[in-house]
Amino acid sequence: MIGIIDYGMGNLFSVSKALERLEVDYIIGDHPDMLEDAQALILPGVGAFPDAMKALKEHGFIKFIHKKIEEGVPFYGICLGMQLLFEASEEGGETEGLGIFPGTIRRFEGKTAEGKTYKVPHMGWNQLEIHKPDHFVMENVGEEYVYFVHSYVVDTKDESILLATADYHQQVPAIVGKGNVMASQFHPEKSGRAGMQLLDNFCKRMALESR
Repeated sequence: MIGIIDYGMGNLFSVSKALERLEVDYIIGDHPDMLEDAQALILPGVGAFPDAMKALKEHGFIKFIHKKIEEGVPFYGICLGMQLLFEASEEGGETEGLGIFPGTIRRFEGKTAEGKTYKVPHMGWNQLEIHKPDHFVMENVGEEYVYFVHSYVVDTKDESILLATADYHQQVPAIVGKGNVMASQFHPEKSGRAGMQLLDNFCKRMALESR
């Protein structure tokens, strides 16, 4: 059973429908007690980083997430849910994140080093560059196009967590992972074959078969 964390800022419908297509059982919970027995957890997210951290705290999920990750429960963050796993964000002023991965969330500058402007947000289909093809969650996930929509981007010096990136006038961490925690900046449930394959790998290999 996959647990989907509901803190009021996630696209629960699209994620749950994707799991249904994969024939994976799931439960949606807006309180830690509802997800205590889940074999794995998914943290979706849409909106602003400070609001999301406030909502996670109000729903009692911050300590719960840390506890479950420390216990080795497989964990997947999606879009804003990925960004929340980092140390901090500059969105709306400095806001502390969950601190699972090292790095800070910063706004796309909107201008190249040469002074050329570009569109923010980074929205639409962009191609993956695979860094760790042998990682089991990357099985059958090639350098395909996936769907992004975000104005803020991960800035991290830890290249060991980069499973895949994309290029949008700078390197964009697209899939990150370490141990039992992984996350994608793009929406896998909206990203066609590659995104569904990534979710399938997480749910069936990382989560259900390993526990």
